[in-house]
Amino acid sequence: MGISLWTVAVQLHTIAGPILMLVYPLYASIMAIESPFKEDDTQWLTYWVLYSVFSLAELGFDPILSWIPMWYTFKLICIGWLVLPQFRGAAYVYDNYVRKYVGATAAQVDARLTPEQRHYLSKMSPESRNSVAQFIHENGPEAFDKIIQTATVTGRTVKPTPNGETQERY
Repeated sequence: MGISLWTVAVQLHTIAGPILMLVYPLYASIMAIESPFKEDDTQWLTYWVLYSVFSLAELGFDPILSWIPMWYTFKLICIGWLVLPQFRGAAYVYDNYVRKYVGATAAQVDARLTPEQRHYLSKMSPESRNSVAQFIHENGPEAFDKIIQTATVTGRTVKPTPNGETQERY
């Protein structure tokens, strides 16, 4: 009742795939969320985007890919390059390909902002910042400055008092 080397290799291959593609990235993504550094967030967000694209492409081309010998092994090697901290492949793809197209617009918008505008943007959620960056890209920083001035002059803030009531300030 000897177990062949091929059987062991196939079983390890079957276990390694989900661990390398899902379990470790899930764990590392949670750790990235909890860390104060942006670099690991970029690594794991990019990984999940690339993994999703890879998986969708694989679903679409499955009839063709099933005929390619060792396809799953090739996929594991590619995913390993994206995932493993020694290689940081997802960050490499982001820095060398994605940033060229997406980052250029954000950098152009950021270069046109005043320090006051950057201050307001730093207090916004990422989704709001993206919307404002798109607005500035389309309408210019002057339009954003007018909105900030209008909000500053006519805006109200609500300040809680020690007894739990709210006090409006103009």
